[in-house]
Amino acid sequence: MAPYIRSNDLWATWQIVNTLVPYGLLWVAVIHVARVSIWLTPPLLVLMVLFSGRCFSLMHDCGHQSLFRSKRVNRGLGFLLGVVNAIPQYPWSRGHAFHHKHNGNWDLYRGPSALVSTETFLAMSPLQQGFYQFLRHPLMLFPGGFFYLVIKPRVALLLGLIHFSGHALACLKADLGCGLSRIWSSYQPKYWYTTLEFQDLVLNNLCVVSSWFFLSSLVGAGLFWGLYSVVMACSAALFICIFFVQHNFKDSYAHRTEGWSSLTGAIDGTSLLQLPPILNWFTADIGFHNIHHLCSRIPNYHLRACHLRNAALLSGATTLTARQIPDCFAFILWDRNSDSLQSVSQARALAAVEA
Repeated sequence: MAPYIRSNDLWATWQIVNTLVPYGLLWVAVIHVARVSIWLTPPLLVLMVLFSGRCFSLMHDCGHQSLFRSKRVNRGLGFLLGVVNAIPQYPWSRGHAFHHKHNGNWDLYRGPSALVSTETFLAMSPLQQGFYQFLRHPLMLFPGGFFYLVIKPRVALLLGLIHFSGHALACLKADLGCGLSRIWSSYQPKYWYTTLEFQDLVLNNLCVVSSWFFLSSLVGAGLFWGLYSVVMACSAALFICIFFVQHNFKDSYAHRTEGWSSLTGAIDGTSLLQLPPILNWFTADIGFHNIHHLCSRIPNYHLRACHLRNAALLSGATTLTARQIPDCFAFILWDRNSDSLQSVSQARALAAVEA
C-alpha cells in the first residue's frame, strides 16, 4: 500500500474546485428556480444533496491528513468544508480517529447509532425496546441527520458554555481573585476534550450561524431554511447510511477487547460497498472501505487503484451492493457471547431457546 499513500496537491485542489464551485452555483440556481416554482427544485436539490455529501467525504480525507500533503492546508480546507456542512471538523475528525483505532472492538466503539448488547436490550421493558428500535429505523436517518449536522454542534457549544460558567462561578466563590487561565486549566469539560476542539467548535459556530443570518436576510428566511433543511437532512442521511452499512452487516467482525485484532477489524469489520460509478464519485470512493481502514493516509483518489492492487488479499472481505443496504439495518444489537451482530428477531429467538 505504501506507493498509494503519497498525496497529490494538484489532484486534491481539483477535487475541492469541482465540488465547491458546482455546489455554490447550485445554491444560486435553486434559489432563482424556487422563486418561480418550488415544484421545479427537486432535481437541483438532489444534486445539492450529492455535492454536500461529497463535501463531507473530502472533509473526512482532510481529517486523516490525506487529501493534501500539508497538514496546515488539510486543516484549513477541512475547517471550510466543515462550515459548508455545519459540523466542526476538528472534533469530528478526532472522534473518527477513535473509530479507526478501535474498529471491530465493540467493547469500546459501537458506531454512531450507539448500539447496545443483546443482554441490555432483552433487559429493557417492551416500551423501551420499541423506542430503541424506532430510533434506529432507517427513516430516522433524516431527522437524525438534521440533528447531527444542524442542531447538535450548536447545542454542544451552548451546554458547554453553561457548564463552564458553573465551574467559573464555583472557582470565583472559592477564590475571588482566581484568574481566567487558572479557571480554564482546572476545568474538566463535558462537551469537548481539548482546547483546540473548543476553539474549532466556537469558530465553526460563529461562521455557520453568521452564514445562516446572512443568507436568511439575503433570500428570505422561509426560502433559505426550506431548502437548507432538505439538503442537510438528506445529505447527512446519505453519509450516515453509508457509514453504517460499511460496518453493520451480517457476519461483520464485532469482537470484545480481549482477543481483538485491528487487522481483522479492518478487513472483516468493514465492507466493500459496490455503488454505481456516479455515487462512487460523489462519495469519493469511500466504498473501498477495507483499504481505507488498513491505511487511512491513502487519499480517496488512490483508493481504487490500491484496492485493485491488493484485491487478491481482500478476497475474503464482505462485498455489498446497493440492493443489500436495507438488510444491514436489521443488525442493531451486539451479542457479546458470540462476538457477532444480531437482529432483534435473532436475539429474541435465542433468548427463547435458552429459556
